[in-house]
Amino acid sequence: MDVEFISSNQNPKIKLIHELYESKGRKKHKLFIAEGNREIYIALQSGYIPRSIFISQDYAPKASYNLFNDFNIPLSIVFKVEQKLFAKISYRENTEAIIALFEWKKHDLNQFKLSDNPLFIVVESVEKPGNLGAILRTADAAHVNGVIVCNPVIDLYNPNVVRSSIGCLFSVPIALASTSETITWLKQKNIKIYAAALQNAKFYHHYDYGGPTALVFGTEADGLSSEWINQADHIVKIPMLGMIDSLNVSNAVAIMTFEAMRQRNFKI
Repeated sequence: MDVEFISSNQNPKIKLIHELYESKGRKKHKLFIAEGNREIYIALQSGYIPRSIFISQDYAPKASYNLFNDFNIPLSIVFKVEQKLFAKISYRENTEAIIALFEWKKHDLNQFKLSDNPLFIVVESVEKPGNLGAILRTADAAHVNGVIVCNPVIDLYNPNVVRSSIGCLFSVPIALASTSETITWLKQKNIKIYAAALQNAKFYHHYDYGGPTALVFGTEADGLSSEWINQADHIVKIPMLGMIDSLNVSNAVAIMTFEAMRQRNFKI
């Protein structure tokens, strides 16, 4: 592959990569980093626009994720990086010798395509990138209509969200919005709100999730805001038989989402 070779850490393109590992740099340039064949393949498949692709000297395309065969990637945006330098710009230990910079997408509520009987996962002020990544994996596995992140406190394109979602950040429709905007939108669409909380709640498996449904979850430390509790159609909880009163939020999302899917015969 006849592409430009980069060997200096002072190269502007390498400096840009270092910038994008910080939230400030991602917001400034409206770009983010994806690493590994699978993640980059899913991003391209999901319509994300690549700005640059960097490969190490030992890069070898995977048969199942042959990016350069399956997508019309211009060689003008592909750069080969000296091996030791490539190791310095990698976030993960195993990047499969390929890194890509992608442009941000918009994440608005009105971009969702609603089915006749939608199912949404809503998370408010989720704090840990790994939790958000795991929630996106559940959303992809259940093929829900979308995930709404309310009052976000972490950067959606944080490298740990990208890594822990294993590409589901790109495949799952996502909106970023305030709590009040989300509640208004859900009610306008006649989507019932099931808020996960401990007080005045009934066990989640007593409810019917067969109609248009939003499953809403808060932080492990503080739970949901009073705005959600006051506006919810139902307050639900998961039975806890041990010493603690709650699960990791990503586990709670998985349990309730797949109960909803079971009731729907695994159809949206």
